[in-house]
Amino acid sequence: MTSLSLRLKFSLYPHNRKFHFQPQSEFQIITFPRKVKLKISCSATNPQQQEEKRRGNNPKKKKKNVAGSEKGVDPVGFLTKLDITHKAFAQFLRERHKSLKDLKDEIFNRHLNLQEMASGYEILGMHRNVEHRVDYMDWASGARYCSLVGNFNGWSPTENAAREGHFGHDDYGYWFIILEDKLREGEKPDELYFQQYNYVDDYDKGDSVTIEEVLERADDEYWEPGEDRFIKNRFELPAKLYEQLFGPNGPQTIEELGEIPDPETRYKAWKEQHKDDPPTNLPPFDVIDDGKDHDIFDVVADPVWQEKFRAKKPPLPYWMETRKGRKAWLKKYTPGIPHGSKYRVYFNTTDGPLERVPAWATYVQPDAAGKQAYAIHWEPPPECAYKWKNMSPKVPKYLRIYECHVGISGSETRISSFNDFIEKVLPHVREAGYNAIQLIGIAEHKDYHTVGYRVTNFYAVSSRYGTPDDFKRLVDEAHGLGLLVFLDIVHSYSAADEMIGLSRYDGLNDCYFHSGKRGHHRHWGTRMFNYGDLEVLHFLLSNLNWWVVEYKIDGFQFHSLASMLYTHNGFASFTGDLDEYCNQYVDREALMYLILANEILHALHPNIITIAEDATFYPGLCEPTSQGGLGFDYYVNLSASEMWLSLLDNTPEREWSMTKVISTLVGNRQYADKMVMYAENHNQSISGGKSFAEILFGRIQENSPHSEELLLRGCSLHKMIRLITCTVAGRGYLNFMGNEFGHPKRVEFPMASNNFSFSLANRRWDLLANGGMYQDLFFFDKDLMKLDKNERVLSRGFPNVHHVNETNKVISYLRGPLLFICNFHPTESYERYSVGVDEAGEYQIILNTDERKYGGQGLIKEDQYIQRSISRRVDGLRNCLEVPLPSRTAQVYKLTRILRV
Repeated sequence: MTSLSLRLKFSLYPHNRKFHFQPQSEFQIITFPRKVKLKISCSATNPQQQEEKRRGNNPKKKKKNVAGSEKGVDPVGFLTKLDITHKAFAQFLRERHKSLKDLKDEIFNRHLNLQEMASGYEILGMHRNVEHRVDYMDWASGARYCSLVGNFNGWSPTENAAREGHFGHDDYGYWFIILEDKLREGEKPDELYFQQYNYVDDYDKGDSVTIEEVLERADDEYWEPGEDRFIKNRFELPAKLYEQLFGPNGPQTIEELGEIPDPETRYKAWKEQHKDDPPTNLPPFDVIDDGKDHDIFDVVADPVWQEKFRAKKPPLPYWMETRKGRKAWLKKYTPGIPHGSKYRVYFNTTDGPLERVPAWATYVQPDAAGKQAYAIHWEPPPECAYKWKNMSPKVPKYLRIYECHVGISGSETRISSFNDFIEKVLPHVREAGYNAIQLIGIAEHKDYHTVGYRVTNFYAVSSRYGTPDDFKRLVDEAHGLGLLVFLDIVHSYSAADEMIGLSRYDGLNDCYFHSGKRGHHRHWGTRMFNYGDLEVLHFLLSNLNWWVVEYKIDGFQFHSLASMLYTHNGFASFTGDLDEYCNQYVDREALMYLILANEILHALHPNIITIAEDATFYPGLCEPTSQGGLGFDYYVNLSASEMWLSLLDNTPEREWSMTKVISTLVGNRQYADKMVMYAENHNQSISGGKSFAEILFGRIQENSPHSEELLLRGCSLHKMIRLITCTVAGRGYLNFMGNEFGHPKRVEFPMASNNFSFSLANRRWDLLANGGMYQDLFFFDKDLMKLDKNERVLSRGFPNVHHVNETNKVISYLRGPLLFICNFHPTESYERYSVGVDEAGEYQIILNTDERKYGGQGLIKEDQYIQRSISRRVDGLRNCLEVPLPSRTAQVYKLTRILRV
């Protein structure tokens, strides 16, 4: 926090913005790597020096830093664990660790701790102050003048503006504006200059209690007889003491004072002088000799009086009773900026005036006609504000994620709302068996066709779907159904729009972004953040915390890490050589931002889940930050979906490589425990792409001679691809909305190229109600999710892939007590196919892709569902099963009975 914002934090915001009236200084104490405990302190002393002083170390005699010398910290720890030897990358990690320490030291020079670094939303932007006013703070280092313009309360943007030297432009470029509530006609100003109002409660004691009554009550109930006289005149007590020491005509100058006797002599003289004094109500004190050289006398209070004093309550509650309630405030004042008011921030720069949508705005309405947007002040009255009902579900050990886009979630050819999503999609997700939803396109974006990835306002939910309270209801209802809620967060780049976004925010520089070519994405036309600027870190880290605190979000998928990690934005060939991850194209500042983000999120919100979307498989994505990693909980395996797309669209089935399939799905064994797998997500069907269903079913002509055969092929591959992708590796599985039942069409947002049509920007939920192929595919996906829920497939260890046959196109693997067998051959069926198993016993089919209820042929009969192992070594295992294996089918067997040989 800057010096200006720090002053304002303590002077202008004595209470938090939720109006519970708890002192802001009562922060939660949190623990970060490198800090034992971070406590709020107003001292200007460096927090690191404070910590060393507490431990008994002398910060002035600080030893030379050695990378990895901190307790439990090893900058190259994950390389050692993985037995990787690469001097250049190890040196890169050590240098990055040192740079991170320097960055934290710089942060602590401007912020009290890392927690406050992520709390910018508490002071930046528009906030209600308890002293009948609204305060606005913004950061624009290139502006010379700052004001607000809008449709609120006749407020003057020129008289109450922030100018240099007047509420603005401190050393860090902050501007501060006060919007006083307007006194209603006929009302008189408050007697107290700092009269405070409780804007949440209708009435409290302050509505009927005057300041005189409060003072009288304090006199009667708090002060003891004889004590209250000293509050009349604050000089009376020291004057009385001086008179007792030196008499009424005591010395007036230092020269007249002369030599002062030692404390023991003065004490004995005072004791003799007052030995016959009558009893008094003042606290009794005495002194004793404790044997110390520095001062032989210590003041000791009477124990009875001490206990009585500790039991006293401070007079603060009496003063608090002067706070008035909401109805009293509305009766006397018109709010400085009423709920729903539209406003923009005005900057006067050396190049002329500018109007911008505030960077920290929490609700924005982009103008569809191309006119400049407004921020909307969102402060509904308490009776209208959303009230949370449900707690977040317990974090599971494995994730079944249903990826959604609210706008296209309806069947109608229009933009769906948060309320539509609650009514139509959430019950479907619960029925389908997923335990989390991941929302894309939630933050405000001007252009709908960008899917929400070109964010313009990072703190605002998109107004095209509803209000902030509508989104709170969506999250709350999801929690009530037992679903976690994740956001696909876009901190890798930002929209280039200047009228509503952050680009050239103050007109004179690139505040939030790099200047020159580095500040622009090479292919997407977006702006690239300058992660080395503390204010950018303040903005982005606070944004993450904002979504968790304000909307109770359970986790984030960090979108397109490759765009931010490399100056070439990830558009380069990667061979897996570690040199590619530590060369001149790597953005170290972006890496340090991700480390800070994971450290702060996991410290403030221990149950938070962070997922990395990175096609380059940057080393250490999911390793602890204390061991040189980036600290993510999971990462998304992007290569699996690209492989399936290539096979389906370009490769005949007879040429599919089973070795390539399994190596792509399993990936690097060291990282398999952290993978989130998906067969296809929204990327496969947006902006000209095709969904798998469109590839498999799109060319089939109804009533053609081979239509039934082609449908059977498409359904079979659709189920098999999902089964093996979900179960072969990883701790998570992701599916995009509608793909679970083979949605027949791709997604295409309205844009100029399709004449702004909504025909493909929706989901055909009606297909499920009509039965047939789509319902069959949904039943299979539902049972696949049930299989994971009942058998905990995703939570089990790395699979034993013991059978990969290129000729027969068969893959078999063991995961826990489950045996998976997949026959991808387009024509060959096997009556008794041998695969190895660990345990001798009886195995029963618990999932079969060829069942008729899933749209299959039902070739395996009921009496074949239980198979007994044979004592014969196959696939390097002691026992084997001989199972029926029709073409393009997959089965899951479970060991139900162990046979002792």
